[in-house]
Amino acid sequence: MDFGFTPEEEKLRQEVRDFLKKEVTPGLIAEVAEYSGGAGPIFGRRLIQKLGARGWLCPTWPKEYGGINSSEMVGFIIRDEMTYAGAPVSLVGATMAGPTILRFGSDELKKEFLPRLARGEIDMALGYTEPQAGSDLAALELRAEDKSEAPMMEKGEVQAEDKGDYFLLNGQKMFNTHAHFVEYHWLGARTDPNNPKRHRGISLMIVDLKSPGITIRNMTTMAGWKTNEVFYDNVKVPKKNLVGEKNRGFYYIMTALDFERMFPVGGFQRIFDEVVEYVKETKRDGKPLSDDPIIRQKLAEMAIELEAASLLYYQLAYMLDKSEVPNYQSSMQKMFATETAHRLADVATQIIGPRGQLQTGSKWAPLNGEAELHYRWGFIETVYAGTSEIMRNIIALRGLALPMLG
Repeated sequence: MDFGFTPEEEKLRQEVRDFLKKEVTPGLIAEVAEYSGGAGPIFGRRLIQKLGARGWLCPTWPKEYGGINSSEMVGFIIRDEMTYAGAPVSLVGATMAGPTILRFGSDELKKEFLPRLARGEIDMALGYTEPQAGSDLAALELRAEDKSEAPMMEKGEVQAEDKGDYFLLNGQKMFNTHAHFVEYHWLGARTDPNNPKRHRGISLMIVDLKSPGITIRNMTTMAGWKTNEVFYDNVKVPKKNLVGEKNRGFYYIMTALDFERMFPVGGFQRIFDEVVEYVKETKRDGKPLSDDPIIRQKLAEMAIELEAASLLYYQLAYMLDKSEVPNYQSSMQKMFATETAHRLADVATQIIGPRGQLQTGSKWAPLNGEAELHYRWGFIETVYAGTSEIMRNIIALRGLALPMLG
């Protein structure tokens, strides 16, 4: 079995790598760290627009929507190279919402949003989590009232102010990263509060974040990322912005989550490579750290795990190119990749010693404090897009066909 890339794919990989070496600056890397691996409002937006101009932002999309009709493998290679270089890769519009719109959106939605997303002109923020609804997204409560179904007056007429082809939204969302500067909200809302099967009363829609009635309030995570609370107070959303069918949004969100759970491992590989160089160059008691058998063993174990994570990642591309749906497989890859990354940060911190706890910016911090940063970062990566516990449940139920308890 051949686990390598074709000559054409290798050529593209090198072309992308050379491009990113010129374009990725310290300012961009700092902005990516501030915005949880995503594209910030200045350096990140400039870069994704340059990628979009080359067709590399959404390469698998049809040309009419801004893609280049490439294989999924090509898209995975590009994203892997982006993370290795420190470029933004957590792009809601290009990698999560866009593929879902392609599959379920109306022709009007496709024409309105996909070309702009592919050019990097606009982006979206995820609008799933609420104070009471994290891992259990079926518990979300932000209400979207269908105003075309307004109550009748005594004479059998709909009140004039209640007529309209729109939803009226009220409620709150949590941990909506990028919502304070991107253009749109990829929003899950409850459109049928009376359905006893909660997941069947949810709809998915696209909201203009400049709409009257939206309030955005900053939050900061333990990793130093900027994220937000978003409040909706009588916000009108045109019904043409509904993705797919009304009350089927939970299923579309599950599809979008499958795309979100495809984690490139290039960034983790870069940190590993930096640690390997560190142990080669750093001496303790007159000998390079690389001579220590325990350190060599720990790094060998991490190299094996990173290789496994990479194979799981590219397996997803292989499946997509065969028109297969990587459902539990994306959960496998997300869980293994993020847990491997956290173990890598732990190993790096142990190898460096007490100075491994120093943060970026300290002149005494080895590797510019990346070990400490990614130790904190790793905790969050095992939570967002689905906790490791949820991933294990999905693998057990869908992959192993084990019975559900309770």
